[in-house]
Formats: sequence, structure tokens, C-alpha cells
Amino acid sequence: MNHSLTRDLLAKSLLEKTKDILASKPLNRETLALIEKEVTNLSDKKELWGEEYFKSPSPEEKQNRYLIAQDGEDGLSLYLNVMQPGKKIQPHNHTTWACVGAVDGVEINTLYDRVDNGSIEGKAELKQTAVVNLEPGNAISMLADDIHSVEIGGTDIIRHLHFYGQSLESLKGRYMYDLEKGTCHVMDIGVKTK
Repeated sequence: MNHSLTRDLLAKSLLEKTKDILASKPLNRETLALIEKEVTNLSDKKELWGEEYFKSPSPEEKQNRYLIAQDGEDGLSLYLNVMQPGKKIQPHNHTTWACVGAVDGVEINTLYDRVDNGSIEGKAELKQTAVVNLEPGNAISMLADDIHSVEIGGTDIIRHLHFYGQSLESLKGRYMYDLEKGTCHVMDIGVKTK
């Protein structure tokens, strides 16, 4: 079986298994751990995600995002992010659940809690709660309101699978946070999906 066909079959299987999990259990951290395990299993198949299938961005671009599989236009969505060292994404939420599995390279995820009450529009105070080095063999999952930042250090390009409860293109009301200024604003999608 060729890699493209294998990748498509495994990605569709991930969507179906996830729908079964979500239909049988309430969405919480324990449920996300089950989905995270499935994403880790898929990200462990490095041969499916190489340069010959998914080109790396130029050093100036920093990031390519590829849509791998989707359940309807706005439903469950699996992407492959290919990022250059030096890429940073400020703290943000997703407004849907997310599971990220590492194929190649290390992505530093810093997790935060929002500690203000959100009563002042455009103002926000975050407290760092953890740092997770996302590398092959592990994954991370987040609920809709969880906040994290991303940094690609080192010298290697990374390839990571990002799996969301709905498509990034359909998300509304995502916030990006500026730690130094203590502010927040609505986040755009960033790099265009290929």
C-alpha cells in the first residue's frame, strides 16, 4: 500500500474513532486523553509526513499548514504543521478542543491560566502553569479555553499533527494575549492552510 493511501485511511480512521469516543463520553480531559493517544499513534508513523509529501516553509515564511482530513466543512479537522526554528506564536486559546502530536522536532508549549475575571475588554492577566516539550513519542491536549504559546527552538524544522474539534478556518472569538502589555485581542487564523 502506498503512503498517500495509508495516510488517508489512517486519517479517516482517526476521525471515525474520535466521533465514536465523543458520542460515548462527555468532553473532558479524560476523554481528550483517549483522542490524544490516537493522535500519538498516527504521529508515530513518520514515513507518512515527510518532505516528499509536505514541503517545508522557507526560513522567511516560518510555517506551512496542511489540511490532512476533515469531517465536513467545519467539523473535526486534522492538520500537519511544518515550522522553521525561530517560529513563535503568542499565548492564545482555540475555542475548541485540540490535540497535538509530534512527528519530528521539539515544540515548546507554555501553558497559562487566565487570572483576571475578563471584565475589562482588551485587558487580560495570565499566569504560567507549565512548560511541555512536545517531541516524538508524546502529545498534548487542550480544552477550548486552555491557553498556550508555542516556540520552535533549536535548528531543526518540526512536523506536528494538530487535531481540532472544528476547523481552524471556522473558529470565531479566539484570543491572543500579550503578556508584557497585559492585553488581549481577537486572533486571526495566521498562516493560510494549504
